[in-house]
Amino acid sequence: RARLRAVRHTVLVLSGKGGVGKSTFSAQLAHGLAADETKQVALLDIDICGPSIPKIMGLEGEQVHQSGSGWSPVYVEENLGVMSVGFLLHSPDDAVIWRGPKKNGLIKQFLRDVDWGEVDYLIVDTPPGTSDEHLSIVQYLSAARIDGAVIITTPQ
Repeated sequence: RARLRAVRHTVLVLSGKGGVGKSTFSAQLAHGLAADETKQVALLDIDICGPSIPKIMGLEGEQVHQSGSGWSPVYVEENLGVMSVGFLLHSPDDAVIWRGPKKNGLIKQFLRDVDWGEVDYLIVDTPPGTSDEHLSIVQYLSAARIDGAVIITTPQ
């Protein structure tokens, strides 16, 4: 909870199905907000089974480092940090086949242990649909206040 108090604004990015551009939008939103160099932006990819943010952000092969203050996000720019389960896999082709409790545990660990520092904007890229991850992130972030949600759709 203490780490989340250092986040000024939180925005969830959601979609009802996969393949609509949710992760692309999340990445573009994070880049757009980070264009103001006075703002600190964090992009959290909680699509545990299909983490695409490392590829979209050009960060494939990067590793997360652990320190006494927690996990250090991977930085695209000085003011734009990224965290994703994709950084914890040996290969981008590795499959993550976890059930609800394990996924929820990782989300909770990301929120508790990632050392973002002071953050103006936390953008949370969620998995498609309505799943355990969505319920967990809303529950875990309730203390930090969610400022808004963007729902990405297509006309089909």
